[in-house]
Amino acid sequence: MSRSQIFTRIGLFAVFLFVAGCATKPPPPPKPPAPEPPRKQSYWTAEGVTGEPSITISLGEQRAHFFKGKTEVGQAVISSGKKGFETPTGDFKVIQRDKNHVSNLYGEFVDVTGVVVKTNVDITKEKPPEGASFQGAKMPFFLRFHDGAGMHAGHLPGHPASHGCVRLPRFMAEHFFENAPIGTPVRVLDQLVTEPPKKPAP
Repeated sequence: MSRSQIFTRIGLFAVFLFVAGCATKPPPPPKPPAPEPPRKQSYWTAEGVTGEPSITISLGEQRAHFFKGKTEVGQAVISSGKKGFETPTGDFKVIQRDKNHVSNLYGEFVDVTGVVVKTNVDITKEKPPEGASFQGAKMPFFLRFHDGAGMHAGHLPGHPASHGCVRLPRFMAEHFFENAPIGTPVRVLDQLVTEPPKKPAP
């Protein structure tokens, strides 16, 4: 066998080993799934949508959903009742509307000049110090749906923090208020929301 034939065979053998190595090479790892698009914090898209209004509040996801008919037209982040003051669950309806509502239970003590001397006051548990008076917390765009519980504009710390009410961003509280007349169904759930509530019996 000539030297050229030997080199040819060696070359072919090397090519064979290279191809065999490529064939047994493990496949590349799968690409990670695409990240989910960021969820809108709060939004209102009711323009031109008709239907009976209804509201569903999910304590589990800390969100309020506004429906017209079966179409969801708005969502709002919320802060519901903290431990010991949990927002009641069940099927209710709007029983009071007050654009400039003020709490008669929770607020702060102020002196004669209007300076706050104590915050986060529960008037049922303590009395104003001498020379001070109680000033109820403001609850704009208030929609009462059960005893002392209602929806209104308020502070949103990112977790349940109220005394039982459902706080919303101010612009969303205004939308809810303007579109929820007396009798609007309100459902409060622990779980996620999948459909609008049914209208409660009168």
